[in-house]
Amino acid sequence: MSKAEQYVTSIPDFPQPGIIFRDVTSVLCHAEGLKAAIDEMQELLEGVDFDVVAGLESRGFVLGTPIAYNLHKPFVMVRKKGKLPRATVEASYELEYGSATIEMHKDDVKPGDRVVLIDDLIATGGTLEAAANLVEQCGGKVVKIVCLMELAGLNGRAKLEGYDTSSVIVYPGK
Repeated sequence: MSKAEQYVTSIPDFPQPGIIFRDVTSVLCHAEGLKAAIDEMQELLEGVDFDVVAGLESRGFVLGTPIAYNLHKPFVMVRKKGKLPRATVEASYELEYGSATIEMHKDDVKPGDRVVLIDDLIATGGTLEAAANLVEQCGGKVVKIVCLMELAGLNGRAKLEGYDTSSVIVYPGK
């Protein structure tokens, strides 16, 4: 068991019967849990040659910024549509009931940049796949995807095939 996993609160039957909700906020609100999460995610980047850390709104900001700081790399925000003030690139993805769009400033990733994507969770993989698309639209290359948790039962890795993807904690179910 990872040190960070000790701080994950599992809530049965939320948001519906049969689902176990894995609460990342219980990791973040404990100093030792937050430190373990950052340290363990950062360890997954050992030996990876990269230029930029990109974090997905919003918990990817919380986890990615200290990693970028520790490794002296720039941090790029991937946000929900309409939140960024400069010219952007955008990518849409499917949700259970509809779709969503994320954006990134088009000049935050330069052609040839090697980018690491950071988020709290791999579920269905749609958001991370869209974020990778944003990086590629700018001419960058995603060299690693790192998440704190993964719900393997939702098969999100299928959408991330072709990307080097790692998670600190993997839960077999949904």
